[in-house]
Amino acid sequence: MISHVVPVLPSQNIERDLQWYREKMGFEPVFADHMYAVIQREGLYLHLQWHADTPDDPLLGGSVIRIVVKNIGPMFEEFVERGTVKEDQFRANTPWQTNEFGFFDLNNNAIFLVEDAR
Repeated sequence: MISHVVPVLPSQNIERDLQWYREKMGFEPVFADHMYAVIQREGLYLHLQWHADTPDDPLLGGSVIRIVVKNIGPMFEEFVERGTVKEDQFRANTPWQTNEFGFFDLNNNAIFLVEDAR
């Protein structure tokens, strides 16, 4: 039985990214050092792992995560207020039956917040 999935996103600068996730998404650190961090918000945990962005230790151009939420409207308004997204970035009733918005963090990781529109 699968309990849950924990995304591990590449980071070029853990300290900088902790501040960005706090300011832009409301995540708080659970653990952090200069190589690895665990952040959380409302029971959702993300991990950040430092990479040098060299041929031997690439960032790989970023990752993509989709965070499934309920009642996306207030979250979208919060993220507009935080300056994370602009008001025109909300997509309602997509062809794949979601309401969603997305943005990039400082390491080019794409983050989408998604609500089932059915």
